[in-house]
Amino acid sequence: MRTTTISRLIRFNLHIYGIWPHASNVVVRLYWIIMLSTAQVFQYRYVVVNIHMDDFPEYIDAVSSAMASSLLYIKLVIFWTHERIFLDLIQMMSVDWQDYTSNPNSLRIMTNGANVARRASRWIVGFQIVSVISYTAGVIATNASPERSEPYKKDLILKMELPFNISTNFLYTTVQTVQCYHLFLVACGITTTNSLLVTLVIHICGQIDIFREKLTNIFSKYSAYSDETTLRTLILKHQRIILFAENIDTLYTFISLMMLLSDTIIICCLGFIIATSLNTPNAAAILIKCVMFYISINFETFIYCFSGEYLSAKSKMIGSAAYDSLWYNFPPKESQNILFLIMRSQKRLTITSGKIVDLSLERFTSVVKASLSYISVLLAMY
Repeated sequence: MRTTTISRLIRFNLHIYGIWPHASNVVVRLYWIIMLSTAQVFQYRYVVVNIHMDDFPEYIDAVSSAMASSLLYIKLVIFWTHERIFLDLIQMMSVDWQDYTSNPNSLRIMTNGANVARRASRWIVGFQIVSVISYTAGVIATNASPERSEPYKKDLILKMELPFNISTNFLYTTVQTVQCYHLFLVACGITTTNSLLVTLVIHICGQIDIFREKLTNIFSKYSAYSDETTLRTLILKHQRIILFAENIDTLYTFISLMMLLSDTIIICCLGFIIATSLNTPNAAAILIKCVMFYISINFETFIYCFSGEYLSAKSKMIGSAAYDSLWYNFPPKESQNILFLIMRSQKRLTITSGKIVDLSLERFTSVVKASLSYISVLLAMY
C-alpha cells in the first residue's frame, strides 16, 4: 500500500539534484554549481562571440539551448534557498497520509491521487527523454552529410565556444559524449521539478476532495446534530489546505515567472527555426532536432498553467460544497462558522507567476499567442 504521493522516481531524482531535505546536499549542490556554471559560460560565450554570424537560425538554436539550461539553474537555486518550505510541504503530506490511513474513503482518494501522480511523472520524464533523444539524433543526422567529414566542421549537440579546437575525431566524440550526458541530466532536472509541481497539486486537490466529503457529511440530513469538535477540525483542515497552497505558490512563483519568460523566447526561437528550415536541403534533420524540443517546451508551459487552473477550479468547489450542505438547519453558532468558511473560499487558491498573474489556461494561450507574434516579426526581418 502506498503511503506517499511522491513517486520513487521523483524522490530519487530529488536526491540527485540536491533538493530532497536531510540529504548530504553540500557535495551534490557543489557539483551542479560547477557543472552548470562551466557549461553556461561556454554556451553564452558562443552566443556573444557569434552574435553577428550569417546563419541566424543556428544562432537562435544556440540561444534557446542556453536558456533551457539557465532555467534549470534557476530552478535548482530557488529550491536550494527554499529548502525549509519544501520540508514543510513534505511533512504536511506525511501527516495527511497518517491521518487518513484508517478511513477507507479518504485512503481511496489519496491512493488514486498517488497513482495518477506516479503515472503523470513517468509520462513527463519519458516525454522529455524522447525530446533529448530526438534533438541528439537531429544533430547526428546533420553531421552525416559529406561536407562535414572533418571534426571541426561538425556541429556539437550544444553550441559552445570551447577554449580548444576540436581537431580529431576522438576529441570530437569525447566532447559529444560529455554534452549528451549533460543534456540528459539537464532534461531530467527540468522534468523533475515539473513533475513535483504536478504531484503537489494532485495531493492538495485530493485533500480538497476529502474536505468536501467531510463537510457534506457533517451536515448530512441523516445526522441529528453536528459535532462542534468535528466542525472545528474541519476549519483547521481548511487552514492547512490554504497553507499548503500558499507554500506551493511561494516555492514555484518565481520559477513560473522565469519559466514563462524563457519559454516564450524559446518557443519563438524554435518556431522560427522550424519555419525557416522547411525549404532547406537538411530540413529533415532540423525538424527531427527541433520539433520535439518545441513540443516539450510548450508542454512544460502547459503543465504549469494547467496546474494553476486545476487548483483554482478545485478550490472553488469548497465554497460550493459548504453552501450546498444543510448548514442552515443547525444552531446559529455552528452555521455562522460555515458562513465564514464560505466567505474565505471565495478567495481562490492558485499558483502565481512572480506574484503578478495567476497561472491558468488563459495564460498559456497568451504565451502561445505572444510567441507566434514574435515569430512573425522574426520572419519579417529575416
